[in-house]
Amino acid sequence: MTKGRKTTYEERIEIVSFCIENHKDYQLAADTYQVSYQQVYSWVRKYEAQGVEALTDKRGRTKPEAEMTELEKLRAENKLLKAQNKRQEMEMAFLKKLGEIERRRF
Repeated sequence: MTKGRKTTYEERIEIVSFCIENHKDYQLAADTYQVSYQQVYSWVRKYEAQGVEALTDKRGRTKPEAEMTELEKLRAENKLLKAQNKRQEMEMAFLKKLGEIERRRF
């Protein structure tokens, strides 16, 4: 089984076109471009269902604030406040533990 590697958008287009030109020989495409069979299969399926734009990597993308609905904005703000609260709780617990350790030393 070939270990996957990072690919660019252009490489994914090239791999998909190579696979389709070779009568959907996923294994040949995977071996030729050193990517996994499953990834080639997935890219070809996405391409056939949604076109070239489906091959873009959307991981890590967040909506700009202008595109968000009011509910999404509130959820994002709530998530941010929860993260800040958790960080402050962790800092307070750390300082409390540090004070405990210092008191034991003396």
